[in-house]
Amino acid sequence: MEAEAAPVRLERDGNVAVMILSNPPLNLFGADAWGALISCIDEVEGSDARALVWRADGDIFTGGVDVETFQRALDDGAPSESFGSLIPVVRRLDGLRIPTLALVHGLCLTAGLEISLGCDMIWASESARFGLVEAVVGLTPGAGGTQRMAERAGPARAAEFVMSGGLYEAATLERWNVINRVVPDDQLLEKGMKFARKLADGPTIAHGATKRIIRAYRAGGVVRADEVTPDVFAELFASEDLQNAVASFLEHGPGNATFEGK
Repeated sequence: MEAEAAPVRLERDGNVAVMILSNPPLNLFGADAWGALISCIDEVEGSDARALVWRADGDIFTGGVDVETFQRALDDGAPSESFGSLIPVVRRLDGLRIPTLALVHGLCLTAGLEISLGCDMIWASESARFGLVEAVVGLTPGAGGTQRMAERAGPARAAEFVMSGGLYEAATLERWNVINRVVPDDQLLEKGMKFARKLADGPTIAHGATKRIIRAYRAGGVVRADEVTPDVFAELFASEDLQNAVASFLEHGPGNATFEGK
């Protein structure tokens, strides 16, 4: 008898690691999906991947959290034990040193969106729809979706998005600065992976430094980012990528350097 496939699997496309949610028919999130996601992040952290894509199989991205998990938490009387690990998982994704990109299509609800918000960038198909709809069962998002929506779109829009429990189109969230780019449905995977490969083939040590500066900004605004930038900037001069790229620029001009993430 074949072992049941994990609801989240990891694949490689050259230097790009691809985490794929595949839990048909609705790509729901239960404890097994969260566990598989953690295993994938573990593997990415220990790998030589230079960029990460988060996407899903099927007609929809995800129908959200399996409501049966809420019932089990009610029965057990220990919701903090059941859901206390959600934010640390998203923070681990957010803290990866490599560029991360979510490619979202179809319907994307609750946990799947919260994980996407933990990525550096989100691309969406034109027909994609998004929602943090926990209010329908008397909850608020538990994996950091509210605060990450507020960070990107502002507190008032985050309040509307979460409290309304409604579905929002990709174009709206692009206007709100939640989504980076909206592309035709039949081009999302092709264009998104092309962009991810470009990131992975680029100066990923420098990209990691950029992420550190952005995290400093998120923690303490421009003042904190200004404090960390000189050291982060200076550290890059020890990288082989910078040394080789400078030599290439001087000898061959711009745009001819290759990078190895070292």
